[in-house]
Amino acid sequence: MEMKTKSEDVKSKELSRRSFLTKGATGVVAGGAAATGMFAAPAVHAQPAPMVLKMQTSWPSSDIWMTFAQQYVDRVEAMSGGRLKIDLLPAGAVVAAFQVLDGVNDGVIDIAHSVPVYWYGKNKAASLFGTGPVFGGSATTMLSWFYAGGGEEFYRELTQDVMGLDVVGLLGFPMPAQPFGWFKEQVNTVADIEGFKYRTVGLAADLLQSMGMSVAQLPGGEIVPAMERGVIDAFEFNNPSSDMRFGAQDVAKNYYLSSYHQASESFEFLFNKSLMEDLEPDLQAILRHAVEAASTSNTALAMDNYSSDLQKLQDEGVEVHRTSKEILAAQLEAWDKLIPTLEEDPFMKRVLDSQRAWVERVTFYELMNSPDYQLAYEHYFPGKLKL
Repeated sequence: MEMKTKSEDVKSKELSRRSFLTKGATGVVAGGAAATGMFAAPAVHAQPAPMVLKMQTSWPSSDIWMTFAQQYVDRVEAMSGGRLKIDLLPAGAVVAAFQVLDGVNDGVIDIAHSVPVYWYGKNKAASLFGTGPVFGGSATTMLSWFYAGGGEEFYRELTQDVMGLDVVGLLGFPMPAQPFGWFKEQVNTVADIEGFKYRTVGLAADLLQSMGMSVAQLPGGEIVPAMERGVIDAFEFNNPSSDMRFGAQDVAKNYYLSSYHQASESFEFLFNKSLMEDLEPDLQAILRHAVEAASTSNTALAMDNYSSDLQKLQDEGVEVHRTSKEILAAQLEAWDKLIPTLEEDPFMKRVLDSQRAWVERVTFYELMNSPDYQLAYEHYFPGKLKL
């Protein structure tokens, strides 16, 4: 899909806003020498005004993920000593939730906080950067692939070379595997889910359609209203905290954790490439490495809130289940059928080959090295797990 180019007006505004970086904005106020022979007042250097960047997320203002994005903002502002300020905006403030890639490319926003799967409609390969086949690797495994296994270069090739976009993208915060989701009744077999009108996004839509579901791709803020109107009758979003804030527990009471449909996703931080290149090197480094810093703080916040909110959901009468092995096995078989169709695209085949090789080596180490945490948990908290 051909993207819009920046207007000259947008470029002019961007250059004006950034000019303090290249021209400087210091002034000198000097006191004149008094006739009585007093010393001249010392020179005072005025501090340049901070550069204000506009950052929009794909999340409604009530979502916990706005707090995740705020952690990034706080770190950028602290590390830059106030030279950078970020105006954090929720979905829809400038562009729609699924349009932040266009917004960053066109320069109407400077930074986006989102996930690559939200621009899956522009290029299916987007889904490989977080919501593709997992091959047995976790989100941590795949985030490691992005930074140490060649994933970042594949991402640059896709966005800049294949799609011709003026963006730079980084990933951060390896998300826990996404729940299979919310259902009005229990679902334990593949036959139980056939014909369901179900919300998901990206390649997960292709996957679950092949398993007999009818799929609608909706932004998070539209999910519960769609459920209430009967547009969908089952859905997933991402995690207990976001789901609870959406009001998922008001429209369904069976919550299925663990699934292979989206098991390796991370946040996406999109930057306007021209903007980044205009910044001083230290400010570029701050924007980049604050992603890594926020990834750690996001993980701590998620573990705290996701676990406590899951307990709150149970206290409100939600039945929490693990997805059945029959459905999980069927998901893997569906991926097996979908992958060859994806590999008909040469770029996607190169990405998938790289991911498979990474997971085969890295996850072998992870699995061989990891003790049986479930065994230890059941030893200290007997009867707690109901699998």
